[in-house]
Amino acid sequence: MFDELEKAPLDKIFKLLAQFRADEREDKIDLGIGVYKDENGNTPIMRAVKKAERQILDNETTKSYVGVAGNREFCDLIADLVFANIIDKSRIASVQAPGGTGSIWVLLQVIKRARKKGKIWISDPSWPNHYPMCELAGLEPNYYPYFDKDSGKVKFAEMMKVLDRLGPKDTVLLHGCCHNPTGANLTNEQWDIVADSLKKTGAFPFIDLAYLGFGDGIEQDAYGLRKLASTLDEMMLAFSASKNFGLYRERAGVAFAIGKDKNGAEIAFSQMGNIVRASYSQPPDHGAEIVRIILQDEKLRNEWQNELDEMSARIKNLRQKLVNAIKERSNLEDFNFLTEHSGMFSLLGISKEQVDKLKKDHAIYMLDDSRISIAGINENKIDKLAKAIIEVTQ
Repeated sequence: MFDELEKAPLDKIFKLLAQFRADEREDKIDLGIGVYKDENGNTPIMRAVKKAERQILDNETTKSYVGVAGNREFCDLIADLVFANIIDKSRIASVQAPGGTGSIWVLLQVIKRARKKGKIWISDPSWPNHYPMCELAGLEPNYYPYFDKDSGKVKFAEMMKVLDRLGPKDTVLLHGCCHNPTGANLTNEQWDIVADSLKKTGAFPFIDLAYLGFGDGIEQDAYGLRKLASTLDEMMLAFSASKNFGLYRERAGVAFAIGKDKNGAEIAFSQMGNIVRASYSQPPDHGAEIVRIILQDEKLRNEWQNELDEMSARIKNLRQKLVNAIKERSNLEDFNFLTEHSGMFSLLGISKEQVDKLKKDHAIYMLDDSRISIAGINENKIDKLAKAIIEVTQ
């Protein structure tokens, strides 16, 4: 049977990682992998996470299943974190899923059941797993304009020209704050316009949210999704705790469906549970339980919030230092937009040939589209990075 197949293409991120690891140059820089790193290049375990894990080890009494819908307290606490009190809780349906990607998969399956071969609109660019996941779910993925490489800003007028002409059978995949791989985010005013457009057209919103708290704080970062939830009758949201709790390998996520009323939420919940049972049967609990303990313990919650703020501040500082280093050595202002971006990522907007030159001549690794992980920058190597960017772009 297997001879009838061809080898699947290697994911470009993991291909880049393999190239980086094989490079023997000591001053190499990895800007490709999208995980938070400290100044020493490590992805640390957050202090509150360590303390919560100790509680689990001391107090856990069983390894039995948690149920198809997962850790209910975890789901409810994330709902409070994300939506606060802006909508009636009876409208919120949720199931725990294996990370943000697992949450996306569950929700796409619900959409597939409701809208067979329906169209789903994805930002250009988006994360590389969005398009194939939509295809595998039996939906028809299309792109809407999002990022202008020349200005480093959102092509908002062009984006809205597409969104404004959609209809009730269309689904729009939107990125929560700090989530788009370009680093460019919608402003609050732009979120207001998107909400008004979706309300007018009836197009269905689906938000991917994995970086809550990496921008200007949880409350400010949640503005857009809360605006949609309070304006529209229905929506979906995929949440990941991988980044803001540092739980990458624990796969702790939540799939949310917001119904127009309690009955709609109950229907969505039954569908999500049915899909979970037929897919992976039961979600893992360790990561979810860590988050539950942290959010229910005031001291641990404050400690987690402080460390998340520290991580966010460090990323902002790295952005500013890189821009300053480029300007000091060249008077170039072409990369000033980096300080306007939010979160762990930015798109430099340089060509594939220039990206290849950075890799070949300077041992600086990033994806072909020039997306970089800001958290991968070490302060001691900012000068090297700035000089290399100047050399390949001038």
